[in-house]
Amino acid sequence: GECLGTQGFIDRDAVASPVATTWPFGGSGLPGAGVQEMGPKRKRDAKGDAKTKAGKENKGAVVVNKFSREEARAPKSARKNLQDKKLKGQLKHTEALFNEAAERAAQVEEWLLPAEAGFLEPEGLERTDRLQQRDLAPMLDINTRNKIVNLKLPALGPYYTKFSREGRYMLVGGRKGHLGLTEWASGKVVTELQVKETTRDVCFLHNENFFAAAQRKYVYIYDKRGVEVHCLKTHTEPERLEFLPKHFLLASIGASGHLTYQDTSTGAVVARTLTQKGAPTRAMCVNGYNGIVCLGHGNGTVSMWNPNMSTPLVKMLTHKGPVNALSVDPSGRYMVTAGMDNQVTVWDVRKYDRIHSYFSNNPASWVDISQKNLLGLGSGPHVHVWKDAFLTKQRRPYMRHVLQGKVMVDGMFCPYEDILGLGHSQGVSTMVIPGAGEPNFDTFVANPFQTKKQRREAEVTAVLEKIQPEMIVLDPSAIGGVMKTPEEVLRSKKEMERLANQSANVKARTAASQDKKNKQKGRNKGSKRYRIKQQNVIDARRVEIEERRKKAKEEREQQEKTDAGKSQDVEPKLGPALARFRRGRA
Repeated sequence: GECLGTQGFIDRDAVASPVATTWPFGGSGLPGAGVQEMGPKRKRDAKGDAKTKAGKENKGAVVVNKFSREEARAPKSARKNLQDKKLKGQLKHTEALFNEAAERAAQVEEWLLPAEAGFLEPEGLERTDRLQQRDLAPMLDINTRNKIVNLKLPALGPYYTKFSREGRYMLVGGRKGHLGLTEWASGKVVTELQVKETTRDVCFLHNENFFAAAQRKYVYIYDKRGVEVHCLKTHTEPERLEFLPKHFLLASIGASGHLTYQDTSTGAVVARTLTQKGAPTRAMCVNGYNGIVCLGHGNGTVSMWNPNMSTPLVKMLTHKGPVNALSVDPSGRYMVTAGMDNQVTVWDVRKYDRIHSYFSNNPASWVDISQKNLLGLGSGPHVHVWKDAFLTKQRRPYMRHVLQGKVMVDGMFCPYEDILGLGHSQGVSTMVIPGAGEPNFDTFVANPFQTKKQRREAEVTAVLEKIQPEMIVLDPSAIGGVMKTPEEVLRSKKEMERLANQSANVKARTAASQDKKNKQKGRNKGSKRYRIKQQNVIDARRVEIEERRKKAKEEREQQEKTDAGKSQDVEPKLGPALARFRRGRA
């Protein structure tokens, strides 16, 4: 164990057995005392201390190796054989940063994450699935025992349950319009109201101060006092509600098959898409890793959506009948679906591949995954909780529970608590599931002991750090990265470009040879083109000149005609030599 001293963390073992201090003038810390020789017993103790120290060092090395990320680093042989001194120095500096980060992560796990999840450990022939809640209650502490709740509300059921992100508040909604917000651990009722309308689902918004209810026709938002704040008429006939806390998006699926996204911080409708899969089932969940909304449909398929596309990103055929429920683990790696074919199937979302299936006597009505990867599912009055159900197929469940005379419709694990909340036809119940909740909470993510001032600051910080809807993609790690194209693809692209350019050049030369003109020098000067263009321009001065030219031409022609008539009337004067050739001479 560890304890906190005035200078930080102190090892209890070191406090219990202090090490002798060597002073500058000799001795073991007391003035005048000399250095004592080690006897045989002291030597054996020293050997034992050395072994203990070596064991601690080996344990620390194992913890550091856990965070060393060897798979993301270059092999040591490749770094050793480098000839480039600059690159070798950069890799050495990067290696030092990796080692420092691994040591710090190991220290964080050792000092800041001291608690571990406590599971039921059977001995001998014992089986944990045979242990009932009444057998478990006497072994629990008072606080955990008080968290076992059974609310009998048979007149207004069935009920749907939701827990807040920090696990402190529980929201319940009855099918016949009863809504209630409680601080369930202390039994304090925050608000309770009757909307007098069919309610199909409820969910929290960014904190416990606001919650949404999917009522008969629209989605309504209420505050913690039970006052109606908004009526979202874009969400028509909603069946299920989900909230994306990092994006401040409220998503709903309607009876008509419309998937609607609305930003609760600005009120804008981000997207409204028709799934075109017919009437939807109640299977809807959000992948907390990337913000993708998963929907289950009546034809046995599961589709994945984001608000940026009008078509599904992924479509998977998961069951032979309608999909009743689905859930995705917190890491975003595995998805569990339950269908009307009595099958509960585990899928690897990274490869979209089936891992294995479990058989259920009745079709499961709800499926949920806890923070420590416990799988809970309910069918009729039966509750089954599976441990380590993803990587290997288990032979029997981790825990069982039966609600006599009740039919379950909803269930959810409480964050940071070993509690499973159940909504059924007779009200709301909770049961203890050891090891279900995360024992170490991060106050930057969710703080179960949050004060009013911290809540205000967290709300402002969440709005400022809100992720835009355009950032919702299947692989968030691809954002900000550079896609490296394979060399074969680059070579094929270059060859295609070369062939395209070559054919384009051939076509251009052929067209130029066909359209070539026999041009001569001076035939297409700029001044000539300008004069040709000016022929169609009407100018007053030009009209006057044309008229004067026309008039002068007419006068010239008239004068020529007059002169021609006079020459015929007047006898030409001939000389004596030519007079004898005169016409008409006898």
